[in-house]
Amino acid sequence: MNGSDRHELEMIAREAMRAHGLEPDFPAPARQQIARMGASAPDGLRDLRSLLWSSIDNDESRDLDQLEVVVDDGPARARVLVAVADVDALVPKDSPVDAHAATNTTSVYTPAVVFPMLPLELSTDRTSLNEGEDRAAIVIDMVVDDGGRLVDSDVYRALVHNHARLTYSAVAAWLDGESAAPDALARVDGLDAQLRRQDRIVVQLQARRDEEGALEFDRTELRPIVDDHGVRELRAERPNRAKDVIENFMVAANGVTARFLASRGLSSIRRVVRSPERWPRIVELAARHGATLPAEPDARALQQFLKRQRSDAPEDFPDLSLSVIKLLGRGEYVAERAGDAAGHFALAAASYTHSTAPNRRFPDLVTQRLLKAAIARASAPYGLAELTALADHCTRQEDAANKVERLTKKAAAALLLAGRIGETFDAVVTGAGPKGTWIRLFQLPVEGRLERGAEGLDVGDRVRARLVSTDPHRGFIDFARA
Repeated sequence: MNGSDRHELEMIAREAMRAHGLEPDFPAPARQQIARMGASAPDGLRDLRSLLWSSIDNDESRDLDQLEVVVDDGPARARVLVAVADVDALVPKDSPVDAHAATNTTSVYTPAVVFPMLPLELSTDRTSLNEGEDRAAIVIDMVVDDGGRLVDSDVYRALVHNHARLTYSAVAAWLDGESAAPDALARVDGLDAQLRRQDRIVVQLQARRDEEGALEFDRTELRPIVDDHGVRELRAERPNRAKDVIENFMVAANGVTARFLASRGLSSIRRVVRSPERWPRIVELAARHGATLPAEPDARALQQFLKRQRSDAPEDFPDLSLSVIKLLGRGEYVAERAGDAAGHFALAAASYTHSTAPNRRFPDLVTQRLLKAAIARASAPYGLAELTALADHCTRQEDAANKVERLTKKAAAALLLAGRIGETFDAVVTGAGPKGTWIRLFQLPVEGRLERGAEGLDVGDRVRARLVSTDPHRGFIDFARA
């Protein structure tokens, strides 16, 4: 492989964007808006810059959407504050930049190129909560007791300051005692204790979520590593303690946001995972592992089964986890009147929205505008009919973005596997239906289509498969049953 692989992956990504109704480039009016953009200095914000805010994100992330800090509030409770970048301050509703964001509705991450929802001048600079910068933010303020229960909350606008840009890998390695502390911990007085406090609170929050029936899956993701020499490796990105901190804080903040909007009488866009589409097949998979699930969907029963399997058979859990995720069905956005609640099956949450990533997801920017109206007790910037249309559009575009990301990851994997035609691999079936049967390899985090020998197979079945062909341009990795 050589540098031409990167160019090929970029071309494949751009073609896929257009084919799925996404815009790979910013239109001229949006570029002109950025060129004319002046300063934004909102008045009347609470000044919280002295708090020990920090960000934790991926090593390569430059669009920093949120900061976190814990403020002690007594021996048996603590305040967890999540600050979310005030993107709306520089991206007004219906402006050219907003129109482009509303078209794509999400940033699209491919191995060779990223298609940001917002121009980089904003998402990695002026609307990013960058280290050493004062920024306007929406703060979700949560009081948590020592049992991980949320006992009070508030939402307001504030001025914040990121004292340290940290990464998941460095913080997790330090928390696990596997490496020295990140440099920022020596530079920022009290930050080490702050991070350990966050880590302890997350243990309580996670335990509480477990009690409520939240499902926990293996969340390993494929990440092709591409440089000027081509596709270097297929890396498996795994969960860690630092990611657990951010995930739990974001889940809590998104729940508070949904309830806050409802309390102020505003309709909103919610994130839901409805009752599983293929629950009988989940019951069948559980029976193969010696477990009995009820005939009707039951999140708590499924959670207990998954926890036992993670403990008893950790080597098999990633494949079981992926099978259950596929059988649960996709998440989607829905618009709801205040007081209604379509739940999130996987999170065991009755009220849940997306609000913490407005640089990367359009539903979060819409929610931010609703929050600012609710805080000011002003009229809502969106009516229910507009929110309904937006929710449907965002779900479709998220699906389109996922298809682009899957295609380009498969294209990178196809380039890497081109020299291994004829080899045989152990795999698990991840999809089965009229359109075909798909498998994922155990040795490599690669998914492909089983072209021959798929009769009688269903999601979760084990199979031996031989690699028969690859087509990077179409993202095809084809196997035959061995």
